[in-house]
Amino acid sequence: MTLINNETSGVFVIACTPFTDNGAIDVASVDRMVDFYYDKGADGLTILGMMGEAPKLTQAESIDITRQTIARSADKQVVVGVSAPGLAAIGELTKAVMDIGAAGVMVAPPSSLRTDEQIIGYYRNVIETIGTDVPVVLQDFPLSTGVQISSRTLGVILEAHPSIVMLKHEDWPGLQKITDLREAEAKGRRRTSILCGNAGVFLPEEMQRGADGAMTGFAYPEMMVEVCRLCDEGKHDKAQDLFDAYLPLMRYEQQPGLGLAIRKYVLARRGAITSAAQRRPGASLNAKAIAEVERLIERQTRKLDELK
Repeated sequence: MTLINNETSGVFVIACTPFTDNGAIDVASVDRMVDFYYDKGADGLTILGMMGEAPKLTQAESIDITRQTIARSADKQVVVGVSAPGLAAIGELTKAVMDIGAAGVMVAPPSSLRTDEQIIGYYRNVIETIGTDVPVVLQDFPLSTGVQISSRTLGVILEAHPSIVMLKHEDWPGLQKITDLREAEAKGRRRTSILCGNAGVFLPEEMQRGADGAMTGFAYPEMMVEVCRLCDEGKHDKAQDLFDAYLPLMRYEQQPGLGLAIRKYVLARRGAITSAAQRRPGASLNAKAIAEVERLIERQTRKLDELK
């Protein structure tokens, strides 16, 4: 498998981890989910992220899921989330997944970091732990981690560590950060790939600001693929029209604490996984929420038909 680099682009879907109703890993659904994502046009996958319920997995389970996903992905690139409270765990899992054939690893900052110096020092320690030959995705998701990384601090980190080849951009609001990074590159800083998260809710604007694609888990990856393609072709109005048809469901997904339950429900409804279950503790949808999701999907289908 080829490694990700600073020119990597496209849609890398953040994959969920399928579980059975009793909380065991649903091995059959892993293969079906991987096939689903690629059938919908994904360029690669990112597994064991926050959407993948990584903290609820054992180290052995994480390695098994990585091995199965990479085997099923053939020549597609798979990035593996290795974030953990301690550097030893990050180093151990990184070595294991890179030996299996991962295309790179993703690391989010721990919530204990408060100052610029701490953030800069943390990523220096990460690179020293895993080695400079491992491509790294820096996950910038302050809404979840509580860690605010300024454009200036990001620049210091990127200049110091060439093996950090990609930013997973999930700051909110954060469009200016994309502009800041691209302007710095125009002035001579090395290029960094930027793939964007936040369920894709700002994808058209992010693409126009200079992002290279999406790295998020919205249950309709074909939308993200098409929006990125249209934006790359300069067809921004068409991209926005398509995006707008999906926006109500994407907005509904943004409810804190309930987003993954909604996403897994839709993935199960689309046949990508068998069960919408999360490993405990995890939220579930009640009948009223399910009815709301179904109404949004019906509305989305009508809007798409109107665009044809």
